Amino acid sequence: MEYTTLGSTGMEVSEICLGCMSFGSSDEWMLDEGESREIIERAIDLGINFFDTANVYSRGESEEILGNVLADYDRDKQVVATKVYGEMGEGPNQQGLSRKTIEQELSNSLERLGMDTVDLYQIHRWDYDTPIETTLRALDDAVERGQVRHVGASSMWAHQFQRALDIAEREGLARFETMQNLYHLTYREEEREMYPICRRENVGVIPWSPLGAGYLTRPHEDFDETARGEHELDYGTQYHEGPGSEEINARVQELADEKDVTMAQIALAWHFHKEHVTAPILGTSSIEHLEQAVEALDISLSESDLEYLEEPYHPVPIYGHD
Repeated sequence: MEYTTLGSTGMEVSEICLGCMSFGSSDEWMLDEGESREIIERAIDLGINFFDTANVYSRGESEEILGNVLADYDRDKQVVATKVYGEMGEGPNQQGLSRKTIEQELSNSLERLGMDTVDLYQIHRWDYDTPIETTLRALDDAVERGQVRHVGASSMWAHQFQRALDIAEREGLARFETMQNLYHLTYREEEREMYPICRRENVGVIPWSPLGAGYLTRPHEDFDETARGEHELDYGTQYHEGPGSEEINARVQELADEKDVTMAQIALAWHFHKEHVTAPILGTSSIEHLEQAVEALDISLSESDLEYLEEPYHPVPIYGHD
């Protein structure tokens, strides 16, 4: 495993972040605590030290499972990230980024994780009902209290992210040091505005869904037949239906056959070759797929390989901000 610096945080993280959305019981494709433990422990064996969860993942079960497993390991070596914004219950003050919601949800997340401090606390989306100044001050106070080491953001418009950075600098508040957004071979809209900001501001980039929710792991015609494919179609995912997506899928398959690796490994290797990507967030329910992902770190793609994979791409509608 190779390690890299996460933006301006100075923290050393593995070049793969283990996504924990599949840990819990809120859907049929998710893993219970025993199955999740096997994945987390194997990830640690492979050198992964970076874990991303959220309060909304199975209404806190994911945080509980992750915390229970990591308690058996050296906390000093781990980098743990969680998120706040999504709905955690019925009634008022159960979602969003108000000071009240941030403070109560952070307290609940820390309790579930069994930790006094979380390394990275991220806003899961932009809250249109709460002034960003209010959110930033609440996050800054959490840093001052020692409950949070660094703060980050997730999918939003580039102008919103820049505004948040400017306000934090002007007011002397903790600034967003990471961006977690949707990015993969068939959804590259973030390259236009968001990633130039991240490069200029030394913001760590940790893309979610680097395999396109599984679309880049199997031939195009097979995607809709999988349980995950059906879930994504029901959810309204569009990025695998864009102009050029089917051709990109075919080229991933072609290169995978040529190099005798899996399609998923090619799609991940592409991320590892992008200088603006710090660590893609990999969600998996299989130890075999986890091991293959780590093996993908050793796959070399030439400039012509990268151009071949990227050439069919056409702009697609913005997705993932809501």
